[in-house]
Amino acid sequence: MNRIFVIGFLAFTLVPACRKEVPATPPPAAESKPVEVAKDGGWLFTYATPEGEFCTVEAPDQVPEVSRGVVRAINPKDNPAAARSEVLVVDVAKLLDKGKTPAKRVGRDLFETQALALLPPGASSILADRPSDADGGAADETNNLNGRQAAVILYGTSWCGACRTARQYFIAKNIPFVDKDVEKDAAAADELQKKAARLGVSTDRVPILDVRGRLLIGFDPKRVEALLGDVI
Repeated sequence: MNRIFVIGFLAFTLVPACRKEVPATPPPAAESKPVEVAKDGGWLFTYATPEGEFCTVEAPDQVPEVSRGVVRAINPKDNPAAARSEVLVVDVAKLLDKGKTPAKRVGRDLFETQALALLPPGASSILADRPSDADGGAADETNNLNGRQAAVILYGTSWCGACRTARQYFIAKNIPFVDKDVEKDAAAADELQKKAARLGVSTDRVPILDVRGRLLIGFDPKRVEALLGDVI
């Protein structure tokens, strides 16, 4: 009897148990190493010109003072394909002062928007200066798309002179655009605020132009043409 009990006990204890596998803890995401840019380290520097173009020079002191706050640093040894979506950005004024400075890795659209935003704004109207008798009617949306994809989104108002000038320019140049009034259209105002927050620009004036994902503050035909390129 005892022998049967022992055999039964051993058989019970040797039956494989079923248990839920604990998922392995995923390894922490690899963080990109911080990059330090040296004044004399053989870097190239790309900055925004007042015309809206991006110029590359071989030394940081060749960057104009007005453009030094947001400058792309390029290591000629890097693979150019690696910088299609993200770029390294430095404050050249700090670089010249300290001899070296850490670079920030940001999206290309953010770099280009902020570099252009450093420049004096194009023709624009400050929202705080809205006339008391300005039109506040129903929202409308103007465009000349005719089935084409918009190259520009114009965020403006009905009373802003620079907005009217921009509309006339796009129509005359046959540039496909969408015109959104940020006072009459709450969805347009919210859309602009989200874009501006992501790209780090102020929305205290109009027009603000979304040109291929870059935000331009005010209307400057040369800057628009530089960003549009072959669309014109």
